[in-house]
Amino acid sequence: MRFSGGMVEQGFASIREDVFASFVVVLVALPLSMGLALVAGFPFETAAAVGLISGVIGGVVVGALSGCALQVSGAANGAAVMAAVFIRDIGFEAFALVVMLSGMIQIAAGVLRFGPIFRAVSPALIQGMLAGIGLLIFASQFHIMVDDVPPGAGREFAGVINLWSLPFAIWKGVSMEVHQPAALLGLLTIVMIVAWPRIAPSRLAFLPAPLLGVGLATFLAWWFGADIKFVPAPDDLRAAINLPTIQSLTRLGEGTLWLAAFSLAFVSGAESLLTATAVDTMQRRTPRARYNKELVAQGVGNVLCGAFGVLPVSGVIVRSAANVTAGGRTRLSTVLHGIWILLLITFVPGVLRLIPVASLAAVLVYAGLKLVKIDFLFSLWRADRIEAGVFAATLATVVATDVLTGIAVGVGLASAHLFYTFSRLHVAVEEVDGLTLVHLQGAATLHPSTDARRHLREFAAWRSGSRPDERTQLYRSRLS
Repeated sequence: MRFSGGMVEQGFASIREDVFASFVVVLVALPLSMGLALVAGFPFETAAAVGLISGVIGGVVVGALSGCALQVSGAANGAAVMAAVFIRDIGFEAFALVVMLSGMIQIAAGVLRFGPIFRAVSPALIQGMLAGIGLLIFASQFHIMVDDVPPGAGREFAGVINLWSLPFAIWKGVSMEVHQPAALLGLLTIVMIVAWPRIAPSRLAFLPAPLLGVGLATFLAWWFGADIKFVPAPDDLRAAINLPTIQSLTRLGEGTLWLAAFSLAFVSGAESLLTATAVDTMQRRTPRARYNKELVAQGVGNVLCGAFGVLPVSGVIVRSAANVTAGGRTRLSTVLHGIWILLLITFVPGVLRLIPVASLAAVLVYAGLKLVKIDFLFSLWRADRIEAGVFAATLATVVATDVLTGIAVGVGLASAHLFYTFSRLHVAVEEVDGLTLVHLQGAATLHPSTDARRHLREFAAWRSGSRPDERTQLYRSRLS
């Protein structure tokens, strides 16, 4: 009886922690979900609802099937930037079909047990891609943060144009009365995001800084009656849903759609599995991630996202880290966060209409900069300058052209580096005190003889701390 009572009490404690963690994740997910839908180029009137519907699918559906219990899925940076390019080139209906196809590709990859392959992708490629995406988000959202339109929107070399015109956006925010209120609210949001972790009392440290920044900006905009843009939210969720049509299905034979689908499946799959790996390193409360199961879960979620015509989903490190930090114990916290978002947009959409667009853009400006990890580039430069070149080339191509071209350039360079490394072998031999030392640099396959295997076992015995014989004593004297 004592054991049973203890189990019940432990179960209730776990549920309490999951419920609390789900509320924290919602607070993190709300501004990001709405802002990324704006990044993707969905109509201003429905963008907020589109991003939140993706959050519902990522929480309830992907969360229930996930191979990483504490990972939280939803609209993500990489997929949002890719969505902007695809929507511009092929339209909304065809984009929904691309999302569905990418989900099917992910399901097939998981069933065929390709999950671990995604983790073998060069870190320089992934981080370079994310850095380029971060710069694109930063450049476009900075203009929106001052209630302006990004000058590169819908144009070729949009990222370069948006970056080049940043001084003009700053000038507008400082000197033009029509842009000043939005610029001040955006700046206040960023200051709050940066300052809160440093000034937060220990009892309130669990509150996410982005939500507090948006909340403060929303209150001030309401209090002073600021003449700025606010987030629109449809009274009927069906207005944000864009179901595929028969006409869009006739485009299944277009190679452009399949190329876009494979690219989206690759990017969102890589983001999800990298996030799952990060979650594993952050906690020991749940079993290790099952990568193939995670791919299938993400695929099911994206098939549904495509069917509803909303943003694709993938594992998101910011939300997942919030879930772990807040004490989430099981996948219940992830599922509940999706349910809370659904209840919010169904019953109180009016709350969303109080949020300044400039404040959401400020959250994304900060998030975009955080993706540009210059310290990672410096560490690559010290360790392997070719890998640093892959990082820089991928970043520059993503910004100058688009994510798809950047990935192609990065894959090409990373593959060339890999083939070069595995096609060369440098051998150096030296004699030291009667011992022959062989130094290998590159790729080699060794087939040790029986005598060599015996020496290796003796060396392993010494390394493990077992009683050494004369030969391992020699190893000890040579290696000390």
